[in-house]
Amino acid sequence: MSAASALAAAALVLAITLPTFADALPASFVRLADVDPSIRQDIRYAGSDNFLHRKVNGYDAPVCILTEQAAKALSEVQKAIAAKGLTLVVFDCYRPARAVADMGEWTRGGGLPDPQWYPKVRRSELIAKSYVGELSTHSRGSTVDVAIARTDRRSSPNPACGAVNADTLDFGTGFDCFDPMSETGHRGLASEAAANRKMLVDTMRVAGFRNYAREWWHFTLTNEPFARQRFDFPITAD
Repeated sequence: MSAASALAAAALVLAITLPTFADALPASFVRLADVDPSIRQDIRYAGSDNFLHRKVNGYDAPVCILTEQAAKALSEVQKAIAAKGLTLVVFDCYRPARAVADMGEWTRGGGLPDPQWYPKVRRSELIAKSYVGELSTHSRGSTVDVAIARTDRRSSPNPACGAVNADTLDFGTGFDCFDPMSETGHRGLASEAAANRKMLVDTMRVAGFRNYAREWWHFTLTNEPFARQRFDFPITAD
C-alpha cells in the first residue's frame, strides 16, 4: 500500500470511529444561554449542593436546556424585570427521565429528616408526601425552577431550608425546601417574602407560565409543545 493510500485509509477509520461533537439536542430544544445569556444559571443537580448531596444521573453539565418556546418565554420575563435591576436565576430546567428515576431510587434508601432539605419528613416519605415525583413535568422540557435575584448581587438572608447562597431575593425558603413553607400561598410568611413570591408568579404568568402551588419556584409553560412526551437525553454543555 502506498503512503497516500495508507493516509486515506487512516482518515476513513478516524471518520468512522471518532465521536461527533455537534449539537445533539432533539428538534425544538435549545440551551438557554443561546437564547438569553443574561439569565443566571445555578443548576443544582449537576453538583452536590442538592437534597441528594451528589450529582444526579443525566446531569453531565451545569446547563439549562429547554424547549425553544419555553426559553423564549423565559427571556420575555427577564426583559420585564431587567429594568428593575433584577434577574432570573434558574435552578433546574429540562430533567432527563433517568434523573427522575435516580431521585426515586435514592428515596428508597431510607434515612432521617435532613434539616436543610426536608426537615419534617423522612427520606423514604418524600414520594408519598409528593415532594419527589415518580414522573416529572421537567422531563417534557418546558418546566423550570426559578427565582429572582438583584443584578447587583446584594446579599439576602440565607433560608433555613433549601438552597442557600443563590443571591436571590427573600422567598421565605430556598429552592427544594421540601416543607409546607414552600407552598406558594403559605400563610405566615414575612411580608417581603410573600410579596416576592407574588411578583414572581405574576411576572411568569404574563409570559405564559403557570405555577405549581406546592413549590413557589416551579413553573410550566401553559402551551408546552410536548405535553404528553418525556425525554431522556443527557444534559451536556455542547
